[in-house]
Amino acid sequence: MLPFVVRRVRPEDLDACHRLEQCCFPPAEAASREKVAARIERFPEAFLVAEADGVVVGQVSCGATHKDDITDEAFKALIGHHPDGRNLVVFTLTTDPGWRKRGVASALMARLLADARARGRARVLLLCKDDLKGFYQGLGFADGGLSASTHGGTTWSEMRLDLG
Repeated sequence: MLPFVVRRVRPEDLDACHRLEQCCFPPAEAASREKVAARIERFPEAFLVAEADGVVVGQVSCGATHKDDITDEAFKALIGHHPDGRNLVVFTLTTDPGWRKRGVASALMARLLADARARGRARVLLLCKDDLKGFYQGLGFADGGLSASTHGGTTWSEMRLDLG
């Protein structure tokens, strides 16, 4: 049995989820408290948390779109988000540093992918840094090459997993 549970986000998780954004990403890449709040409010079906002893130790949040291009910065604020979109776009996957290498991120993604399949989504798309490509490939994602996104002033790789 895992020492944590994966569940849907709740409004009262906002502070914990924002804390994870701040500790896991450089300031230029981390989502603001307002963006995290909007994701919780507008699309909780694709926002999951891992909880251990009442503490949020990991999170994954997404938006949905009919588009295949995920480089639009405005989309991270859910501008252009369509709850019935055929594609899920992962905005963030974070694990508290004290909980890394314990299966939190893999469990979050496994539940996200199962939920996406159950809802008939076509694919899951995301951007990641080169050092995380192997992790996502291990989950079945294909490397789509260098992204045009310059979010946070860095380079990103596009990853995709077709669910069909």
